[in-house]
Amino acid sequence: MPNSSDGKITDGPRGPKPRKMLSRRNIILYGTLIFVAIYYLVPLYVMIVTSLKGMPEIRLGNIFSPPIEVTFEPWVKAWAQACTGLNCDGLSRGFWNSVKITIPSVFVSIVIASINGYALANWRFKGANLFFTILIFGAFIPYQIMIYPLVILLRDLGLYTKLPGLILIHTIFGMPILTLLFRNYFTTIPEELFKAARVDGAGFWGIYFRVMMPMSLPIFAVAIVLQVTGIWNDFLFGVIYTKPENYPMTVQLNNIVNSVQGVKEYNVNMAATLLTGLVPLAIYFISGKLFVRGIAAGAVKG
Repeated sequence: MPNSSDGKITDGPRGPKPRKMLSRRNIILYGTLIFVAIYYLVPLYVMIVTSLKGMPEIRLGNIFSPPIEVTFEPWVKAWAQACTGLNCDGLSRGFWNSVKITIPSVFVSIVIASINGYALANWRFKGANLFFTILIFGAFIPYQIMIYPLVILLRDLGLYTKLPGLILIHTIFGMPILTLLFRNYFTTIPEELFKAARVDGAGFWGIYFRVMMPMSLPIFAVAIVLQVTGIWNDFLFGVIYTKPENYPMTVQLNNIVNSVQGVKEYNVNMAATLLTGLVPLAIYFISGKLFVRGIAAGAVKG
């Protein structure tokens, strides 16, 4: 029996009882996680290996087999040569249109929503609760019912079929839910910091830029991921509020995949799909840790 420091004999080892690696709980937990991972990764695997095959190999029919001879020709064609209607410049034009749409939409909506959330959380103005209620109501209105009124509005503003019109649409639709996220996050920041800044003479903008923004990187990461993903992957607004030369990447992808002319090139279709999804995926991986911190720190708390 082991001796203690005071010379007395102890009853045995102390501390928490070690857990079994193959307990029922662990088997269910890890089994579920592995099943879900396989469920999502198998289609991605099929897309990748198909995009690296030539059409003769694809016609053999084994979609799960790795490519016998790797070729990047489908990727080149999807980016710069695939035809979308009368144009045969692939996804490249749609990519730059999506960049022009996404960057200002994300920037403007996040800036305005963060200021709104900051004001609602820390500066109680008259009618703040009514304003917040209207924003929340707007966040849950199905946007499909507003498509036609927005067509009329953009037409009267002279922005219909133009990129600024689509940027305006994405900015407006992103602000309600982002305002909710920022407001809930700012309420989790200790109020003493806000009061101390007020005592030191800081005003509305001084507190926002010097206190709130430096402490809010996680929620900004959450907002960026949500907005980039939503705007970049949007198809409906892009096809309704723009014209062919201004189509975003998703509309170009739809035109390539659903083309009824010529041979159905599945490798080009898969490469085009992967190219379209690379930007949101890269944004998520770059800001992944901040995204998780923002969610955990109050991004979805009521």
